[in-house]
Amino acid sequence: MDKRTFCAAGAAAIAGVFGMMAFGGRATAQNVTLEALSGSDLASDPKTLVVDIRRPEEWMATGVIEGALLITYESADAFLKAVGPKLGDGQRLALICRSGNRTSRASQQIAKLVDFPVVDVQGGMLRVLKEGYTPVGPTREMGCQIC
Repeated sequence: MDKRTFCAAGAAAIAGVFGMMAFGGRATAQNVTLEALSGSDLASDPKTLVVDIRRPEEWMATGVIEGALLITYESADAFLKAVGPKLGDGQRLALICRSGNRTSRASQQIAKLVDFPVVDVQGGMLRVLKEGYTPVGPTREMGCQIC
């Protein structure tokens, strides 16, 4: 192999590695947005179904967004089965957790399976509470089975 062929092969290999990094397993779904919505915006927007994906003990410890649906996230399929009947035509789905870590993963998993907008609420309940939102207590009607 001559020097020119060797360099061309090396350049192609490097381009392939960068291509895999850009388009590989960490690709983001096109229908996901990261938004720093306020608690009152989340509670009052009829075009957005807010789902708190934390665990019941977390809901009880901090309270929840008024009107939120309470469903602990375990898998995208189980979540969509539970949320689907509650989601209205034209609504977008907003996910909130404690700090935003769980929603960043869950929103990507869900968005790959649906064709409607999915919102990852930036900073989670910690940010919303820090901004001064007064939460409500979780109830059975919202989805908390132990509240």
